[in-house]
Formats: sequence, structure tokens, C-alpha cells
Amino acid sequence: MSTTTLVVIIIVVVVVLAIIAAAVAAAARKRRTQKLQSEFGPEYDRSVEGSGKRRDAERDLAARKDEHAELELRPLSAAARQRYLVSWTATQNKFVDAPELALNEADTLVTQLMAERGYPTKDFDNQARLLSVDHAHVLSDYRSAHDVELASHGHTADTESVRNAMLDFRKVFEELVEEGGTSGSDSGSGSGSGPGTTSGPASQDLRGGTEQSPPR
Repeated sequence: MSTTTLVVIIIVVVVVLAIIAAAVAAAARKRRTQKLQSEFGPEYDRSVEGSGKRRDAERDLAARKDEHAELELRPLSAAARQRYLVSWTATQNKFVDAPELALNEADTLVTQLMAERGYPTKDFDNQARLLSVDHAHVLSDYRSAHDVELASHGHTADTESVRNAMLDFRKVFEELVEEGGTSGSDSGSGSGSGPGTTSGPASQDLRGGTEQSPPR
């Protein structure tokens, strides 16, 4: 075999290996993208739009997962869960007479619930980032409700916006209180149910509260 032939064979092998490596890398990137899209839903598109580059957005979403993994999240005790349900009903009942006050209390209650579950709550943007890992499907509701709550401080939010924000806060509240109600003696609810699942006595309390929810 001549030297020229050997060199040609080596070059062909290197090119083929490079093509295979590129194909494997592309497939891995595609799987990663699909996984993040599945996990984060609309938040994936929002991140891509915000960063301007898919790679940067995916790096940020992966970082959120790493930060979330370091949190010491904990379920609510049965007593704490019941306390939050009672507090939510009381807050919701204030809506007709004092909608802005009720909205402010709803925001505060959700923040307190997140803190008790183990989420950092000193910075809204950060708590929203970390909430997106397990609860991406209610994140847009949470951001929207929080924005309206801030606007309500200056009385610039109309009644319909405040009503919708109250309902959005309730989605987040139900998500966290149902998912987190699995410790203590409350073994009959939450266990075996995914986020947002409503079953058992706690969900009855929430549904009972909706009868007095912000009117349409």
C-alpha cells in the first residue's frame, strides 16, 4: 500500500468519524431541547425570546434545574396545610368588599406558602425562576397576578384585572398547597397525586372557597 493511499484512507476515516460525531452531538442537542421544552412548556419559549439565543436560554434553564436541586423543599404538615386553606378562604371572602386588599393578601399568602415549602422568597424574579422547574404551567399566571398586584398599589389596575389576578394566584396556591400537603397525618390526600391534583378533604375546602371567589 502506497503512502498516498494510506493518507487518503486516514483522511476518509477522520472525515467519517467527524460526521458521526457531529450527528451524535446534533441528536444530543435535539434531545436536550425537546426535554427542556417538555419540562418548561411556554417558559422555554419565553426564555428563548428573552435571551435572543436558544443556547443561552437552554443554559439558563439547565442552571435553574441545578439551583432547584439544591433547595431543601419540604411538604406541609397536615396542620399547616389546613391553616393555609382557611387563610385562603378568609382572603377570598374579602374580595367583594375590598378587592385590592384581598389581592395583596393573596400575593402575601402565596409567598408565605412558598417560603414554608422551602423556596427562597426575597427576590420575586428568583422565586419565579425556581418555581418554573416544577410548576412551569402556572408561572405565567403567577407573573401576571404579581404584576397586577403591584399595579393595584397605585390604584391603576381595573376591577377585571384584579379579579383575574386573584384567580391566577389561586391557581398557584392550589398547586403548591396540594403538592405540599403530603406529610403528617394528612396521608389521605396529596399522596399519589401530581401537582395541581385536587382530591380529598383539602380539595373540597378549595372548591368550597370558589363559591365565594371573585365574581365574573
